[in-house]
Formats: sequence, structure tokens, C-alpha cells
Amino acid sequence: MYAADVSMKVKSALRARFNSGLYVSTSPPYGYLKDPADHNHLIIDEKAAPVVKLIFQMALDGAGIGKIRNHLNASHILRPAAYAAAERGESGYERHFEGKEDNRYQWSNNSVRAILRSPVYAGNLVGYKRVAVSMKSKKRPSRLPEEWEVIPNTHEGIVTQAQFDTVQRLMTSRRRDKGGSGFDNIFSGILKCADCGYAMRAMSANRRKRPDPIDCVQYVCNNYGTNGTEGCSAHTIEARDLFDAVLADIRHYARLAVEGDEKRVRQLQERLSSIGATEQKALEREKRKLDKRLGELDKLFSALYEDKVMERITQRNYDMVSRKYEAEQAQLSARIEEINASLAEKETADNGVTDFFSLIAGYADAAELSAAMVNALIEKITVGERVQKEDGTVEQTIKIYYKFVGVLSNELHIRPTKRWTVLSPRRCQCCGIEFVPGSAAAKYCKPCAQKIHKQQSNESKRRCRKSNLKKVA
Repeated sequence: MYAADVSMKVKSALRARFNSGLYVSTSPPYGYLKDPADHNHLIIDEKAAPVVKLIFQMALDGAGIGKIRNHLNASHILRPAAYAAAERGESGYERHFEGKEDNRYQWSNNSVRAILRSPVYAGNLVGYKRVAVSMKSKKRPSRLPEEWEVIPNTHEGIVTQAQFDTVQRLMTSRRRDKGGSGFDNIFSGILKCADCGYAMRAMSANRRKRPDPIDCVQYVCNNYGTNGTEGCSAHTIEARDLFDAVLADIRHYARLAVEGDEKRVRQLQERLSSIGATEQKALEREKRKLDKRLGELDKLFSALYEDKVMERITQRNYDMVSRKYEAEQAQLSARIEEINASLAEKETADNGVTDFFSLIAGYADAAELSAAMVNALIEKITVGERVQKEDGTVEQTIKIYYKFVGVLSNELHIRPTKRWTVLSPRRCQCCGIEFVPGSAAAKYCKPCAQKIHKQQSNESKRRCRKSNLKKVA
């Protein structure tokens, strides 16, 4: 009982210190130092912080954990445990490197993943990642990152919260390196089917022989690829068409941001908000009147209670009038909450448009799309199915959901392009005349192909008739 009581008191004390934003662990995380003036506060370690920034920047650029690890190893950077022993003089780490000096510079996937997953680097205090089952057990099972307890804004962050959140989203989506194809799938985790919501997979069309890898790739609905037409339709879109459309849309809004088109900004703010500037002023006036009336009701309640105590009114009259005042108070409070929600939505929309234009202005001169650009600006992209119009042309729509503002253009209409490979001339195996083949498997010129196909068809019919006669006999 004594041990249980002490355990409970120690846990309560540590919990109180954690909730107040105090860092109570023995060693600071990689990239930070304990403040000499306050050991419960973290300050940035100027020597290790650039490494942390490099890790997050590579992740934002689309690099996977393995690629980041290989870059750190090739750059001969001390791993966190070796850095703690060499630079901070912490004990308990040297035994891992005795006789294995090269291990000091060998990062592991877990070390990189731990840094990318830790909210500490966004300026937040994190704890209770492994909680003991009880005081009688030494087991401390690990919790999932979403189950960790986080106290926000306790110290200066090495990266911004927006950058940290973007990296978390990228880590949960499956990403692949360029591999042998040379194609960089920068839309991984962002591109979705407009009808079923599944991700769009990048498929390499091996039949295409083109110098640029992007022209050999198309995106297809993953639900269709797995379950066929029972799941969804193909929603096929050429990678080149998608890249061009997204880049053109980003450049359009980047130019608006650079030119400072205030009229366009106001239009976007009003469209994203459920109320306009005139309605906002009307709601603010209404709120002031409601607040004034609530104040009057509080005074009336005080006077009414005094009349009851002084026995100037009966209990029955007091109950009747108080119920009336309470009902009016409830209505006023509910209406004020509605107005506050509308005004907050308006403010969020205004701030979102402002933040979006300040962010996208930096990409006005972008010559091509990159993973960093897409991850910084775009929340998701939905792709619709191809539709054939009355004039015979084919059209496809996509929607781009930008960060802070959502969809700015209702739909982007794309006319899918056919990029057939122009093959080099070859000689017909029948007549020997040189011709331009329509496919890599073509062996004959067009006249010879028609003649040979007709002969093959007739031969097939003869074999079929002969087989049927045998069956009848």
C-alpha cells in the first residue's frame, strides 16, 4: 500500500508538471538543448538543428525514409546517440561504438522516422508515448502517434506546424522512388478518383517508347485496377495532361498574388464565406443588441430576486417571470452562438485567402512542378471520368483543393491528348516496300496486311466448316 501510494503521488506530480508545459525528461531530444536558465525548457541546438531541417525538407520534397537515411550516411553525419555522447557528453552511449567507429555515422530508418514523427520539432511538448501497465509490471507498451499526449507551443520549433503536418500526411501515403522508369510520382497520396474516392495509381505503359518518362505514364483509379468495372470505371488521365493543368492553375493564382489584385481577393473571400461584408456588419450590429439585452436581463433577474426576498412579489409570480426571462436568455444565447460561428467562419475564410495568396506568390516563376510545390499548396486533386461530347471530342474534369481555401475554380476541363509513338520506317515482309508501321508489332504494309488478314479469315472459315462436317458425320 505504501508503494502504491508513493507511485500515485509521483505520477500525479509528473503529470502536473507535464500539463504545465515543463520538460521533465533526463535528456533533450536530438536538435535541442536544455535551457541553462531553466532545465525544464528546451532551446534549439544550433549544431544539430540544420540536420533536422534537412530531414524535414527532404521529406517535403518527396524523399522516403530510406533515401533520407542514405543521404545522411553518405554525408558522414553523427547519428543521434553518437552526437549525444560526443557533443553533449552524455554517458551510456559509448558502449555501442567500442571497436565500431563507423557505427557513429550509420543512421537507421527508425532514427529518421522518430524525428519525422515527433511533434517536438514543431514546438510542442510530447509525452506518454509508452505508459506502464501498473506499478507491479515493467511492461510499457508503445502507443500509436495519434494516441500521444501533446502540449502545444511550449518552445521554439525547428520546423513550422504546417510543415510538420504535411510530412505526417506524406508518411501515411505510399510513395515510391523514381526507380528504373525515371518518373517521379509527385501526386502520390493527393490524387483521388472523383466518383469512388479511391487513390489514383500511376501506371507505366511499356508499349510507349518516348524519351520523356512522363509521356509513358497514365493515372488510373485504384478501385478499377483492383476490382474492375464492379468497383469503378477507369478515370484514365495522362500524366502529362495532369501536370500541365495543375501547373497552369498554380501559375494563374500566383500571378494574381504577385499583381495584388485586391478585387479578385475580395471576390474569393466572399465566395468562400457564407456571408458577405454587408451581412457581416449587420450581424455585428445584431450581436451588440443581443449582448445589451442579455445585460438588461441580468439586472432584471437581480431586481426580481430582491423583490422575492423582500416579499414584494409572491413565489408564484417569481417562478412565472423567472421562467420567462430564462427562456429569453436561452434564445439570445443560442442566437449569439450562431452569429459568432458565422463571424468566425468569415474570419477564417478571409485569413485563409490571405495566407494562400502569400504562400502561392513564391511560385509565380515556377518552370515545372515539384513534390515540394504540390505538398505545400495542394490538399487533394479529384479526377473525373472522360466524357464524349456531341461534337465527338473527349473532355475530362479535375478539381484542385488548395490548402487554406479549398476549390477556387469549380472545374478544370482537360481534353485528353493521344500521344502515339512515331515508329521508324521498316520493310514489308510480304512485298518488301518500305512503310511507316502503326504499331511495334506491324510486319506488313497496309495493302498487304488487308490481303493477308482476308486470307487468314477465309482459311479460318474453311477449317471451321471442315470441323463441323466431321461432327455431323
